[in-house]
Amino acid sequence: MQVASWLPRVELPFAAPSRPELLAPVEPPEPQTPEQAEPAVAAQPVRAPEPPAPVTERPRIEVPRPSVVPRNAKAEAANEAETAVPAKPVVAPPPRFALQLLRAGDCALLVELPTGDPLQGRDPAYLLLKDLLRAAGLPDSPQLVGEPVRWPLLARGSMDQGPQAALDYVQSFVAARLEEQQPCTCLWLVGLPAIRFAGDADAEVYNRELQIDGLGAAWALPGLELLMDEPARKAELWQAMRRVRQRWLAGF
Repeated sequence: MQVASWLPRVELPFAAPSRPELLAPVEPPEPQTPEQAEPAVAAQPVRAPEPPAPVTERPRIEVPRPSVVPRNAKAEAANEAETAVPAKPVVAPPPRFALQLLRAGDCALLVELPTGDPLQGRDPAYLLLKDLLRAAGLPDSPQLVGEPVRWPLLARGSMDQGPQAALDYVQSFVAARLEEQQPCTCLWLVGLPAIRFAGDADAEVYNRELQIDGLGAAWALPGLELLMDEPARKAELWQAMRRVRQRWLAGF
Protein backbone atom coordinates (compact mmCIF):
# COMPACT_ATOMS: atom_id res chain seq x y z
CA MET A 1 0.00 0.00 0.00
CA GLN A 2 3.16 2.22 -0.03
CA VAL A 3 2.62 3.48 3.62
CA ALA A 4 5.81 5.03 4.95
CA SER A 5 4.42 5.90 8.43
CA TRP A 6 1.10 5.80 10.20
CA LEU A 7 -0.36 7.29 13.36
CA PRO A 8 -2.98 5.65 15.54
CA ARG A 9 -6.22 7.53 16.11
CA VAL A 10 -6.27 6.60 19.78
CA GLU A 11 -3.48 6.13 22.19
CA LEU A 12 -2.33 2.61 22.29
CA PRO A 13 -1.81 1.04 25.70
CA PHE A 14 1.78 0.40 26.60
CA ALA A 15 2.98 2.26 23.47
CA ALA A 16 6.04 4.53 23.48
CA PRO A 17 5.32 8.26 23.25
CA SER A 18 5.27 9.65 19.71
CA ARG A 19 8.10 11.90 18.53
CA PRO A 20 6.93 15.34 17.49
CA GLU A 21 9.21 15.54 14.42
CA LEU A 22 7.40 12.64 12.89
CA LEU A 23 4.11 14.48 13.18
CA ALA A 24 5.39 17.52 11.19
CA PRO A 25 4.25 17.63 7.50
CA VAL A 26 6.86 16.78 4.88
CA GLU A 27 7.78 19.67 2.60
CA PRO A 28 8.12 18.88 -1.16
CA PRO A 29 11.66 19.25 -2.60
CA GLU A 30 12.42 22.43 -4.57
CA PRO A 31 12.99 21.96 -8.36
CA GLN A 32 16.57 22.49 -9.52
CA THR A 33 17.46 24.99 -12.23
CA PRO A 34 19.64 24.00 -15.29
CA GLU A 35 22.53 26.04 -13.86
CA GLN A 36 22.37 24.03 -10.63
CA ALA A 37 22.20 20.70 -12.51
CA GLU A 38 25.23 21.37 -14.83
CA PRO A 39 27.84 21.46 -12.06
CA ALA A 40 26.61 18.11 -10.86
CA VAL A 41 27.13 16.65 -14.29
CA ALA A 42 30.43 18.39 -14.77
CA ALA A 43 31.59 17.22 -11.42
CA GLN A 44 31.49 13.63 -12.56
CA PRO A 45 34.95 12.43 -13.59
CA VAL A 46 35.39 11.60 -17.27
CA ARG A 47 36.99 8.20 -17.82
CA ALA A 48 39.34 7.79 -20.75
CA PRO A 49 38.40 5.02 -23.21
CA GLU A 50 40.31 1.87 -22.73
CA PRO A 51 42.52 0.82 -25.65
CA PRO A 52 41.11 -2.14 -27.61
CA ALA A 53 42.64 -5.50 -26.99
CA PRO A 54 44.99 -6.64 -29.78
CA VAL A 55 43.30 -8.99 -32.24
CA THR A 56 45.41 -11.81 -33.60
CA GLU A 57 44.65 -12.57 -37.28
CA ARG A 58 44.35 -16.21 -38.33
CA PRO A 59 46.37 -17.29 -41.35
CA ARG A 60 44.22 -17.70 -44.46
CA ILE A 61 44.20 -21.06 -46.15
CA GLU A 62 43.40 -20.73 -49.84
CA VAL A 63 41.50 -23.70 -51.26
CA PRO A 64 41.83 -24.11 -55.05
CA ARG A 65 38.45 -23.85 -56.73
CA PRO A 66 37.62 -25.10 -60.22
CA SER A 67 37.30 -22.32 -62.74
CA VAL A 68 33.76 -21.89 -63.98
CA VAL A 69 33.59 -21.50 -67.77
CA PRO A 70 30.35 -20.13 -69.21
CA ARG A 71 28.38 -22.46 -71.42
CA ASN A 72 28.74 -20.18 -74.42
CA ALA A 73 32.52 -20.25 -74.04
CA LYS A 74 32.49 -24.05 -73.91
CA ALA A 75 30.37 -24.23 -77.06
CA GLU A 76 32.70 -21.83 -78.90
CA ALA A 77 35.73 -23.84 -77.82
CA ALA A 78 34.11 -27.06 -79.06
CA ASN A 79 33.26 -25.45 -82.40
CA GLU A 80 36.82 -24.20 -82.79
CA ALA A 81 38.14 -27.68 -82.04
CA GLU A 82 35.84 -29.20 -84.66
CA THR A 83 36.88 -26.68 -87.29
CA ALA A 84 40.55 -27.19 -86.48
CA VAL A 85 40.38 -30.96 -87.08
CA PRO A 86 39.73 -31.72 -90.77
CA ALA A 87 36.73 -33.95 -91.33
CA LYS A 88 37.43 -37.38 -92.73
CA PRO A 89 36.15 -37.83 -96.27
CA VAL A 90 33.17 -40.10 -96.62
CA VAL A 91 34.22 -43.28 -98.43
CA ALA A 92 31.51 -44.68 -100.68
CA PRO A 93 31.01 -48.46 -100.58
CA PRO A 94 32.41 -50.32 -103.60
CA PRO A 95 29.87 -51.11 -106.32
CA ARG A 96 29.28 -54.71 -107.36
CA PHE A 97 29.01 -55.75 -111.00
CA ALA A 98 30.42 -58.07 -113.65
CA LEU A 99 31.12 -57.07 -117.26
CA GLN A 100 32.24 -59.01 -120.34
CA LEU A 101 33.90 -57.43 -123.38
CA LEU A 102 32.95 -59.01 -126.74
CA ARG A 103 33.70 -58.32 -130.38
CA ALA A 104 31.17 -58.63 -133.25
CA GLY A 105 32.40 -57.32 -136.62
CA ASP A 106 33.28 -53.62 -136.38
CA CYS A 107 31.57 -53.23 -133.02
CA ALA A 108 32.76 -54.00 -129.50
CA LEU A 109 30.22 -54.91 -126.84
CA LEU A 110 30.64 -54.34 -123.10
CA VAL A 111 27.83 -56.49 -121.70
CA GLU A 112 26.54 -56.74 -118.14
CA LEU A 113 26.60 -60.31 -116.83
CA PRO A 114 23.38 -60.57 -114.80
CA THR A 115 24.54 -63.59 -112.76
CA GLY A 116 28.24 -62.77 -112.80
CA ASP A 117 28.99 -65.87 -114.89
CA PRO A 118 29.96 -65.76 -118.59
CA LEU A 119 27.12 -66.03 -121.10
CA GLN A 120 26.31 -69.57 -122.19
CA GLY A 121 24.98 -70.72 -125.57
CA ARG A 122 21.45 -71.57 -124.31
CA ASP A 123 20.99 -68.74 -121.81
CA PRO A 124 17.92 -66.58 -122.58
CA ALA A 125 20.06 -63.45 -122.16
CA TYR A 126 22.60 -64.75 -124.70
CA LEU A 127 19.85 -65.69 -127.19
CA LEU A 128 18.44 -62.17 -126.91
CA LEU A 129 21.90 -60.74 -127.58
CA LYS A 130 22.19 -62.84 -130.74
CA ASP A 131 18.83 -61.46 -131.92
CA LEU A 132 20.06 -57.90 -131.36
CA LEU A 133 23.24 -58.57 -133.37
CA ARG A 134 21.30 -60.04 -136.29
CA ALA A 135 18.90 -57.08 -136.30
CA ALA A 136 21.92 -54.75 -136.33
CA GLY A 137 23.47 -56.55 -139.29
CA LEU A 138 26.43 -57.87 -137.26
CA PRO A 139 27.74 -61.42 -136.75
CA ASP A 140 25.57 -63.20 -134.17
CA SER A 141 28.47 -65.16 -132.67
CA PRO A 142 30.53 -62.56 -130.77
CA GLN A 143 34.08 -63.35 -129.67
CA LEU A 144 35.30 -62.99 -126.09
CA VAL A 145 37.91 -60.29 -125.49
CA GLY A 146 39.81 -60.88 -122.25
CA GLU A 147 38.45 -62.12 -118.97
CA PRO A 148 35.27 -60.74 -117.33
CA VAL A 149 35.71 -57.67 -115.14
CA ARG A 150 34.31 -58.37 -111.67
CA TRP A 151 34.11 -55.56 -109.14
CA PRO A 152 35.26 -55.15 -106.43
CA LEU A 153 38.62 -56.56 -107.39
CA LEU A 154 39.69 -57.44 -103.85
CA ALA A 155 37.59 -58.89 -101.05
CA ARG A 156 39.89 -57.30 -98.45
CA GLY A 157 42.50 -54.62 -98.25
CA SER A 158 42.69 -50.84 -98.00
CA MET A 159 42.74 -50.09 -101.73
CA ASP A 160 40.08 -47.63 -102.88
CA GLN A 161 37.38 -49.55 -104.75
CA GLY A 162 34.69 -46.88 -104.83
CA PRO A 163 32.70 -45.75 -107.88
CA GLN A 164 35.41 -43.41 -109.20
CA ALA A 165 38.06 -46.11 -108.93
CA ALA A 166 35.74 -48.52 -110.76
CA LEU A 167 35.16 -45.96 -113.53
CA ASP A 168 38.89 -45.39 -114.04
CA TYR A 169 39.63 -49.11 -114.07
CA VAL A 170 36.88 -50.13 -116.53
CA GLN A 171 37.72 -47.32 -118.98
CA SER A 172 41.42 -48.14 -118.91
CA PHE A 173 40.68 -51.87 -119.30
CA VAL A 174 38.41 -51.38 -122.32
CA ALA A 175 40.82 -48.89 -123.93
CA ALA A 176 43.74 -51.31 -123.55
CA ARG A 177 41.77 -54.24 -125.04
CA LEU A 178 40.53 -52.18 -127.98
CA GLU A 179 44.07 -51.09 -128.82
CA GLU A 180 44.95 -54.75 -129.25
CA GLN A 181 42.07 -55.22 -131.73
CA GLN A 182 41.25 -53.69 -135.09
CA PRO A 183 39.74 -50.19 -134.98
CA CYS A 184 36.28 -50.20 -133.45
CA THR A 185 33.46 -48.30 -135.15
CA CYS A 186 31.09 -48.27 -132.16
CA LEU A 187 31.15 -49.55 -128.59
CA TRP A 188 27.91 -51.02 -127.30
CA LEU A 189 27.31 -50.44 -123.59
CA VAL A 190 24.74 -53.07 -122.64
CA GLY A 191 23.36 -52.64 -119.12
CA LEU A 192 23.50 -49.93 -116.49
CA PRO A 193 26.89 -50.96 -114.96
CA ALA A 194 28.50 -50.76 -118.42
CA ILE A 195 26.98 -47.31 -118.98
CA ARG A 196 28.04 -46.02 -115.56
CA PHE A 197 31.58 -47.34 -115.36
CA ALA A 198 32.59 -47.07 -119.04
CA GLY A 199 30.46 -44.14 -120.24
CA ASP A 200 30.23 -42.16 -116.97
CA ALA A 201 26.47 -41.79 -117.55
CA ASP A 202 23.19 -43.06 -116.10
CA ALA A 203 19.95 -44.73 -117.20
CA GLU A 204 18.74 -41.47 -118.76
CA VAL A 205 20.95 -42.15 -121.83
CA TYR A 206 19.31 -45.47 -122.77
CA ASN A 207 19.17 -45.86 -126.58
CA ARG A 208 21.34 -42.76 -127.09
CA GLU A 209 24.78 -42.23 -128.58
CA LEU A 210 27.70 -41.08 -126.43
CA GLN A 211 31.18 -39.76 -127.14
CA ILE A 212 33.65 -41.04 -124.54
CA ASP A 213 37.20 -39.71 -124.20
CA GLY A 214 39.63 -42.49 -125.01
CA LEU A 215 36.92 -44.90 -126.19
CA GLY A 216 35.26 -43.00 -129.04
CA ALA A 217 31.64 -43.38 -130.13
CA ALA A 218 29.36 -45.54 -127.96
CA TRP A 219 25.72 -46.61 -127.86
CA ALA A 220 23.89 -47.13 -124.55
CA LEU A 221 21.41 -50.03 -124.33
CA PRO A 222 19.26 -51.40 -121.47
CA GLY A 223 20.50 -54.60 -119.89
CA LEU A 224 19.52 -57.99 -121.29
CA GLU A 225 17.64 -58.92 -118.11
CA LEU A 226 15.75 -55.62 -118.18
CA LEU A 227 14.72 -56.16 -121.82
CA MET A 228 13.36 -59.59 -120.96
CA ASP A 229 11.50 -58.35 -117.88
CA GLU A 230 10.06 -55.30 -119.71
CA PRO A 231 9.45 -56.25 -123.36
CA ALA A 232 7.90 -52.83 -124.05
CA ARG A 233 11.43 -51.38 -124.07
CA LYS A 234 12.29 -53.32 -127.23
CA ALA A 235 10.19 -51.06 -129.49
CA GLU A 236 12.22 -47.96 -128.51
CA LEU A 237 15.42 -49.99 -128.90
CA TRP A 238 14.56 -51.03 -132.49
CA GLN A 239 13.82 -47.43 -133.43
CA ALA A 240 17.14 -46.23 -132.02
CA MET A 241 18.99 -49.05 -133.79
CA ARG A 242 17.79 -47.87 -137.22
CA ARG A 243 19.61 -44.59 -136.68
CA VAL A 244 22.75 -45.92 -135.03
CA ARG A 245 23.37 -48.93 -137.31
CA GLN A 246 24.49 -46.59 -140.08
CA ARG A 247 27.77 -46.22 -138.23
CA TRP A 248 28.92 -49.81 -138.76
CA LEU A 249 26.99 -50.60 -141.98
CA ALA A 250 28.68 -47.79 -143.88
CA GLY A 251 31.87 -49.83 -144.03
CA PHE A 252 30.32 -52.80 -145.80
